[in-house]
Amino acid sequence: MFRKIAAEFIGTFALVFAGTGAIIDDSLTGKIGQIGIAMSFGLVVAVMIYSLGHISKAHFNPAVTIGFASVGKFEKKHVLPYIAAQIGGAILASALLFMIFGNIGNLGATLPRGSWMQSFILEVVMTFFLMLVIISVATDSRVKPEISGIAIGGVVALDALFGGAISGASMNPARSLGPAIIGGIFDNQWIYLIAPVIGSLIAVVIYEYIRTEKKIAGG
Repeated sequence: MFRKIAAEFIGTFALVFAGTGAIIDDSLTGKIGQIGIAMSFGLVVAVMIYSLGHISKAHFNPAVTIGFASVGKFEKKHVLPYIAAQIGGAILASALLFMIFGNIGNLGATLPRGSWMQSFILEVVMTFFLMLVIISVATDSRVKPEISGIAIGGVVALDALFGGAISGASMNPARSLGPAIIGGIFDNQWIYLIAPVIGSLIAVVIYEYIRTEKKIAGG
């Protein structure tokens, strides 16, 4: 179990360090832009899945862990250790970025650009897309496991492209908590704790329903 916890810690650390690091770099130089930030998040997720997925299944996200556990795809006794490791990795990444750069770009914290409702709905929908892809490639034998990193990293980048400018495209309570805690930014952070979990739970329920073709009696 320790190896799995360590993998979740390292993977989430990498996600936050590279992803929010790109936001900080853009704040300093203006040379990365929304596309570059989205690609940074998508690429680090893909790389970490291929590097650590065989150890911990590469959740790197409390909403993903909760989603898997809700439909019996993950042991409930391991939920809290996984979430603790994910949050710990995110906090350490943000702390290290703070040491390097100071509080530049709010350390990449997720903050609504418009109303809280806009960001809340976006986070639910984006996490729905993310979890739908994750549960498909991770649990359905009809999907080739070799595409998991590309598929999941791709949907992270896609979500960040169309939603990042409005909500920050968190889809991940740990990713939001790290910069918020180290930077002391707590306004509207409840959105990024609740909305991703809701989106994840909706996705797993729907996928569990549509994944199996039910035979009709007499058909």
